[in-house]
Amino acid sequence: MSNLVTIYGGSGFVGRYIARRLAKAGWRVRVAVRRPNEAMFVRTYGSVGQVEPVLCNIRNDASVSAGMDGASAVVNCVGTFDKGGKNNFDAVQHLGAERIARLASAAGIARMVHISAIGANPDGPTRYARSKGLGEEGVLEHMPGAVILRPSVIFGPEDEFFNRFAAMTRTSPFVPLVGASAKFQPVYVDDVAAAAEQGVLGNVAGVFELGGPEVATFRSLIEDMLKVVRRRRLVLGLPLWMGRIMGWGFDLLATLSGGLIKGPITLDQAKSLAVDNIVSDGAKTLADLGVEATAKEAILDEYLWRFRPSGQYSDIKESAKYLKA
Repeated sequence: MSNLVTIYGGSGFVGRYIARRLAKAGWRVRVAVRRPNEAMFVRTYGSVGQVEPVLCNIRNDASVSAGMDGASAVVNCVGTFDKGGKNNFDAVQHLGAERIARLASAAGIARMVHISAIGANPDGPTRYARSKGLGEEGVLEHMPGAVILRPSVIFGPEDEFFNRFAAMTRTSPFVPLVGASAKFQPVYVDDVAAAAEQGVLGNVAGVFELGGPEVATFRSLIEDMLKVVRRRRLVLGLPLWMGRIMGWGFDLLATLSGGLIKGPITLDQAKSLAVDNIVSDGAKTLADLGVEATAKEAILDEYLWRFRPSGQYSDIKESAKYLKA
């Protein structure tokens, strides 16, 4: 275990999968996070002392620099959906990403993997897209050989996509969707981690757009989820203009409450649903990284079963219906 990699945000949804993969590959892994006491679970990914969480504030040069001391590669998984506060879009996804690249370059670190997003564009239609685009520019300015990964919506056991809507079905007779016709290309979280692993190993370079084997509308994805959780719910499509009004209202409520109250959708998210979130024609993809995309049908059953009316007993109850007294 001679090589050390620092993963910023390594206890998050994507970061933990990257940490697990690299630990299995024999790397020493340093997980740089704001709350290391809440990231102790990453220690179980390797042998004693192989994976360690450390304190890091991505907004501070000294903190970021200390996190990468002695590392031969860095991975940036830090992202946010919050436009306000100290850890906002610009601070985290633009300046934070640029800071990691600048300090890695100064430290002589040769390899960097940066997790961005499909649609990243300094001139994009949303603040989220612009911050991601500016972050990519900052990374490539200081680390021109960095690997940039742009995933579509990511799914997996800890996701905030399918889990969120599946939880809604427990109490609501319908599932409201803003931009129901928007297209997505869901990608499995461990496929993203496999792509990041290739970047850390130095096998690839450049920008890659990551999507799964299926392109589907927002409505279609939710309908597929309903089949997995075995619930009948009305999928209610809401027009984009209504979503923007709702997002504006919820943003105002969040501001007035000092961020204590967060609505189900923000104005920025409503605007993003006007654009398809799929891999671009001609883009380098998972296939170029030697990673075979995993279909969502192979994974959703593994973690959405808990949202079924009978949970883990659903299959037993359904089979029991055919038993004769």
